Amino acid sequence: MGYGVLKVEGKSASVITLGVLELQKYTDHYLKLQKIFERVVGLVDSYHPDELAIEAPFYGKNVQSMLKLGRAQGVAMAAALSRSVPIFEYAPLKIKQAITGNGRASKEQVAILLKQMLKLKEIPEYLDATDGLAAAYCHFLQNQKVKLSGGVKSWKEFINKNPGRVKK
Repeated sequence: MGYGVLKVEGKSASVITLGVLELQKYTDHYLKLQKIFERVVGLVDSYHPDELAIEAPFYGKNVQSMLKLGRAQGVAMAAALSRSVPIFEYAPLKIKQAITGNGRASKEQVAILLKQMLKLKEIPEYLDATDGLAAAYCHFLQNQKVKLSGGVKSWKEFINKNPGRVKK
């Protein structure tokens, strides 16, 4: 499980920390869930984030893997909610699109662009760390778009609020 914590100041974001929770050493699935819960609570208690962005569950070919992933995501959400941290979910394609402009980008492409955009010294050994950071940075970018667009949620709303700026 990867994670990333951003510090947001105005229109800029910087990395506070990123990393992975290595779970392969545990054979008991329930123990893995406990470790996820404890780590997320620890991150929240250490960094006091205003919000948590998480990759939404996605449909895979293996139903058992999808079930385990859904449980892990649910435990991470429960940990954040136990500290009253609001949660925002983003589909994997949306995250990749926000970072690279391509919803089908590879983990390596996402990592390289995050390194450049957030001025990371190096790409982490485990790309799950940049996956977690990508969800956080996608959330930051989504918030910037809303703020920069005057709070409108669609082109129709923009046109209605700005009749003199748009030719029909």
